Amino acid sequence: MATMVPAAPAWVRERREAAAKHFAEVGFPTTRLEDWRFTNVSPIAEANWPLAQGGFAAAAALVASVTVPGAVRLAIVNGQFAAGLSDLGTLPKGLRIASLRDGARDATDGIETHLGKVFSIASHPFAALNTSFLDDGVAIMVTKGAIVETPIHIVIVTGGDQPVTAHPRVLIVAAEHSQVRVAQTFVGTPGAAYFNNAVAEVVVGESARVELYTDQRESDQAFHLANIQAHVAAKGVFESHAFSTGARIMRHDIGIGLKGEGADCTMNGVYLADGERLMDTHTSLDHAMPHCTSHEVYKGILAGKSKAVFNGRIIVQLDAQKTDAKQTNRALLLSDEATINSNPQLEIFADDVKCTHGAAVGQLDEEALFYLQARGLTRAEARDMLLHAFAGEVMAGLKIPALREQIESNFFARLRRGYGGQAAIAPQVEG
Repeated sequence: MATMVPAAPAWVRERREAAAKHFAEVGFPTTRLEDWRFTNVSPIAEANWPLAQGGFAAAAALVASVTVPGAVRLAIVNGQFAAGLSDLGTLPKGLRIASLRDGARDATDGIETHLGKVFSIASHPFAALNTSFLDDGVAIMVTKGAIVETPIHIVIVTGGDQPVTAHPRVLIVAAEHSQVRVAQTFVGTPGAAYFNNAVAEVVVGESARVELYTDQRESDQAFHLANIQAHVAAKGVFESHAFSTGARIMRHDIGIGLKGEGADCTMNGVYLADGERLMDTHTSLDHAMPHCTSHEVYKGILAGKSKAVFNGRIIVQLDAQKTDAKQTNRALLLSDEATINSNPQLEIFADDVKCTHGAAVGQLDEEALFYLQARGLTRAEARDMLLHAFAGEVMAGLKIPALREQIESNFFARLRRGYGGQAAIAPQVEG
């Protein structure tokens, strides 16, 4: 892979070099590691992935194809912030946006403090690889007390004429008592093979609120590794809602640390897989302080010979009394050859807590199908309606109407195309 662009400040070079040293020692994860037991990344490790060196001709059209009206648009193309494809006109009061490259060199407030510090590279080999190539991306900074009503939409585009790898990076810092909604949409050259290795770090200040929406619709031949790590201070609120329909192999790691008393987290997601694709989701919730709450719902729809992995871990530390944590994982298998490995985990070291978790894997309810068919629907229409209802519970969490409409349209179109459904109309969610 190519040498990094020079002239980065010393602290960036130090973090880059530490990550490169660590990755050189541990290498790509293998199925011998418990966290990667069901996810074979040898197609990534064994391929030659040159580092993307810049934009490509179709990038502008790809960005335009997923633009969310009314949002502040930010574009990252092959790991580099693309100012020309971004909307940096009049920004809402209290919002500061900088490319990571410029912000790091200009010592923009908060970037040096937080970049590469929200997670441990020892626990995340692909995030270490991303950090070893740390050069550019975008930083979103919300000042104290600012209520940013306008959504921020980051479009992350990867691809080109040849297979490439990109390491996009996002940093979101919300100061105390601030609020912001951020969405990130991942797209790439249709039908192309490439390796997208993304990292997002989120810092939620005291009594602040951050909502993060992730729409992953990469090429079906692409490899998508994404890592979201967040720290939430006292009385802070963090929401993560993830929607995935693309990639040959997808691995989504999300880790939330509830670091202050009274912090709250919502973590929801839904994914579709068909063919021989793999969708792997690993979540971790660290309840470190008392009176924190978390709610997690992940759902999957699998067809063909596809595979899914869900590993949901909740840790309640010794001092985290009065914790209230709920986790649910459900999957629908639409064929006999589709499989999921579900592993919900609770590690509780406190004694005054309320924690529940559950996993359910099955097929569509034949009685519900019969009921709907008895009222005039075809079997395919009845199946579509049940699948829409299954996914719709998570879709209801989308609080940016234009984004919700776009994600629903893509999700249900993919459902009809890939799962043999009729052109049933997706249900409309009030919002």
